[in-house]
Amino acid sequence: MAKETLGFQAEVKQLLQLMIHSLYSNKEIALRELISNASDACDKLRFEALNHASLYENDGELAIAVSFNKDARTLTIADNGIGMSREEVISNIGTIARSGTKEFFSQLSGDAKKDANLIGQFGVGFYSAFIIADKVTLTTRRAGAPATEAVRWESAADGEFTIEAVEKAGRGTEIVLHLKEGEDELLSDWRLRSIIKKYSDHITLPIRMQKAPGYDKDGNVEISDEIETVNQASALWARPKSEISDEQYNEFYKHVAHDFEDPLAFSHAKVEGRQEYTELLYIPARAPFDLYDRERRHGVKLYVKRVFIMEDSDKLMPQYLRFVRGVIDSADLPLNVSREILQHSKDIEQIKSGCVKKVLGLLESMATSDEQAEKDKYAKFWKEFGRVLKEGVGEDFANKDKIAGLLRFASTHLDTNEEVVSLADYIGRMKEGQDVIYYITADSFAAAQHSPHLEVFRKKGIEVLLLGDRVDEWVVSSLHEFDGKKLQSVAKGELDLSKFEDEEEKKQQEAAASDLKDVVEKVKEVLADKVKDVRITHRLTDSAACIVVDNADMSANLERLLKSAGQDVKGAKPILELNPEHLLVKKLKSEIASARFHDWTELLFDQAQLSEGAQLDDPAAFVKRLNSLMLSMA
Repeated sequence: MAKETLGFQAEVKQLLQLMIHSLYSNKEIALRELISNASDACDKLRFEALNHASLYENDGELAIAVSFNKDARTLTIADNGIGMSREEVISNIGTIARSGTKEFFSQLSGDAKKDANLIGQFGVGFYSAFIIADKVTLTTRRAGAPATEAVRWESAADGEFTIEAVEKAGRGTEIVLHLKEGEDELLSDWRLRSIIKKYSDHITLPIRMQKAPGYDKDGNVEISDEIETVNQASALWARPKSEISDEQYNEFYKHVAHDFEDPLAFSHAKVEGRQEYTELLYIPARAPFDLYDRERRHGVKLYVKRVFIMEDSDKLMPQYLRFVRGVIDSADLPLNVSREILQHSKDIEQIKSGCVKKVLGLLESMATSDEQAEKDKYAKFWKEFGRVLKEGVGEDFANKDKIAGLLRFASTHLDTNEEVVSLADYIGRMKEGQDVIYYITADSFAAAQHSPHLEVFRKKGIEVLLLGDRVDEWVVSSLHEFDGKKLQSVAKGELDLSKFEDEEEKKQQEAAASDLKDVVEKVKEVLADKVKDVRITHRLTDSAACIVVDNADMSANLERLLKSAGQDVKGAKPILELNPEHLLVKKLKSEIASARFHDWTELLFDQAQLSEGAQLDDPAAFVKRLNSLMLSMA
């Protein structure tokens, strides 16, 4: 096939320009990323060859080679891994098929330093080559394909690339970087070795280079043709922890997660017993852009006896811990384990259970630490991953209580939604006689914070948790108590705050209920088709009315969420509560014999619905009724 010139996807063009300018000061990462990709390609071949040994093509020794040519000013990274077909080259290199792409670009600020972190978080892999090269030539052949079906891809990052069919005897991929002016330090044997030792020493495959020049007995330089391994080429997770530095742990994380930032925390342990396995699990410092994508990738790689089996298996980590990265290496599973076998494997379930406990224990140690640095780490974790962790309350019954202890919520006792409180801390500052954890759910933090249901709680100094995340409805539907204290919505059921009221208040409430008995009955008649009941409330101090539902009924917020998701749900009729001290309710009483009583009643009901974030069935009628009443009082 003749050479063909194609254009990059628009997002690739934008990413290349951003990366070249924003990441230039971190140019060593280009070599790290390309070596990591080469390692992944070899791992994929090893996995596919479990069922198709012929893919090895009589060459079962997987390795990565790094070389340079001073005269040509080129740096080459080659592997004998899985390789790529023509279609795979175009798909993997010409486009970014990744969810979150638009959000990623929308968050870029133009500040090179800030954007560098975002670019690293998004993951750039192959494209990092253009940080140090003004032209890149990639030659690849997929394992099992004929030598004549190799592909050569080339680009100068100018918006286009060429692709053509070539011959390549061996499988795998070779990338030649034509270095930019000023990058001659990468044409140094010593410099390349130091970068490989720093960033890629943990790669389990040998990374090979030509043996460094030496000197003979007369002091003359000797150039050797011997090839030697530069890195340790052993599984980092299999080494004793005492032999691994924090820097090595961090670099290994960047390899498995393709991240540019250090992890927030990690757990490394060898488990022995009925199941023997090693886990090295990391908690990232930032959430990936595709964290909420239904087709998202999972981040834990499975090895068996240090042989890579598969990556991103959802059987190794539950959905609510999908942000975890790392490796699990089993000594007991068969090498030919498949996704189908994993589906029903009790051994995998045991490994998964043990790793979940490790991750939750790691989070708990940060959350409950007396050290401010650890507390700050957990605060950062919660900001990035808190909403995802909340999903675990409903997903993981066995660990529900432990997860509940890790949850954080906004509260009426805190100034902003950036400040949060744990359930344990909430219980620790309950008022004397309080035996319930009060909360309110809403569409947002602001809606929860300004809900009329909070008025009496503020008056009496009782703390209420403000739940403004969509997932919070899922949380409270599964978490009914914590540490023996029941969770109670302030917008459900009849409110009983009698423990915090004196005899005078109780007498006033009884008198108000008696005084408005006729009004309540007539409001029931007017709203008979719209409400389940009408009653006097003592939960309001400033608002005229509010709506609540019975304890067993679906909350108004949950009903709205389900409808917005396209589900056909019909919630129970609400209960309208009237504030007997409010001037509008007193006005309603004075109009009990008037023809306008109906309009006043409808107006109060519509206002109560709006304050809950509901949409009115007939907004035009509400406006007309409001205007009419205002004009009548002018």
